[in-house]
Formats: sequence, C-alpha cells, structure tokens
Amino acid sequence: MLDDFMWRATLAGLFVALAAAPLGCFVVWRRMAYFGDATAHAAILGVALALVFNLSMFAGVLMVALTMASCVTLLSGRGYAMDTLLGVMAHSALAIGLVAVSFISGVRIDLSAYLFGDILAVGKDDLWVIGGGTLMVLALLGWRWSALLTATLSDELAHASGIQPRREQLVLTLSLAVVVAVALKVVGVLLIAALLIIPAATARPFCRTPEMMALVAAGIAALAVTSGLKAAYLFDTPTGPTIVTLAAGFFLLSTIAMQGVRYLGQR
Repeated sequence: MLDDFMWRATLAGLFVALAAAPLGCFVVWRRMAYFGDATAHAAILGVALALVFNLSMFAGVLMVALTMASCVTLLSGRGYAMDTLLGVMAHSALAIGLVAVSFISGVRIDLSAYLFGDILAVGKDDLWVIGGGTLMVLALLGWRWSALLTATLSDELAHASGIQPRREQLVLTLSLAVVVAVALKVVGVLLIAALLIIPAATARPFCRTPEMMALVAAGIAALAVTSGLKAAYLFDTPTGPTIVTLAAGFFLLSTIAMQGVRYLGQR
C-alpha cells in the first residue's frame, strides 16, 4: 500500500488533520490564530537552516518553530503586546530565511513546495515522521486536556485549581510548533494556519462540548483532505490549496446553515 503515492498522500493528510483540528480548537478558543500563522512563516528559516547544516527538513523546521514558541511564551506579558511580538518575530524569521536560502549555492530549491506544500511527494520516511508527530501531539493533548481547558476558560480558575496557566500555554505553543513542522510537507507554510483554524471554526456552532467540537473538527479536516486530494487529482489543481479551499467551502456551508437556523428560529 505504501508504494502507492496517493495512499501515502492520503495517510499523511489524515495524520495532519487529526493533529491540527483538535489543536485548532484551542487556537480558536484562545484567539491565537495569528500565532499559528506566525509560527508557520518562521518555518522558512528552519528550511534554510536544514539546508545549510545538512539536517532533515523536519528537524530544521521543528527547531525554529520550538524556539519561536518558547520565546513568545517567555516574552509575552513582559512589556510586549502579543500581536506586536508575533509580527516582529514571524516576519523577521521569514525574511531571514528567504535571504539565507538565496545564498545557498549548488542546491536547487523549489520554494513553492514549502510555501504551498507537496503532499504528493510524501515518502515512506516522511510518513513515519508525520505519523510520529501526530501521535506525539495527540498524546500531549490527551494528557493535558483538562488542564488546557481550565487555563483557557480563566487564569483565575486555573490558579484556584492548582494549574499554572503559563505552563499550559507553553504546552499549547510547543504542540503548535510540532504540528507546523509535520504539516509543512502536506499544506505548506502559507496554508498551515488555515488547516488549524478553518475546521475548528466550522465545527464550533454545532457543538455543545469541547470534546465534541474537537471530534467534529477532526472529521471536517479529514473530509477536506480526502475530498481535496480527489478533486486535485480530477481537476489537476495544486493539492494543498485545493484541500484548504474545500475546508473553506465547508465553513461557508456551515455559516449559511447556522444563519438559516437562526432565521427560522426567529419566525
């Protein structure tokens, strides 16, 4: 089965969907959409470092993403506004990465593959890395789920429950860094944040509990991946953008459905 590139692409996409969607729920609840986008932009610097030091792409991107996540967590609340801090770090890392890539000689680099993903080029080794990263994120979320929810609701409630909100924020940002690293090959730097946010935002109006929202978001993300792969194959369109376009279509349908329900409820 793994000799078929479409099966590898499907498995890789599903792995990323299962990790990104539940994590995206916390991104939506905490209004951290810009953080996911900023971490993804910084991944280009990780690509450059991996090429310079002859590291695996996953290792380079993960190193930069973890560094940025740690720095943002440590510096936030110390005289820096979060959006300002993220803007400075994200765009600086992106610019430095692009400049660094231009100085690398003897290596042909297709930046579009990193910007928009190249899921059809996922190999067996890539699949193991993506699957391992997904399991790591899901295990971390399962372990810290209750504490993360409490810290998301209220810092005061977290302190009263013996939970350190800053530690939970660090857990969340490190998990985001891992997802960015494993999703780079699938949807690329520019579309990672969309795969985090759109399924969670689509599921939110229809769910009464956080656990239900995470499960529904994962289902929506998985549906976007599988249908996006099929649509890209049939219509010969870029795979990563096609996946995100279908996810955006699901969000539009859910919004229309909710507006219709509200309209009928007012009559």
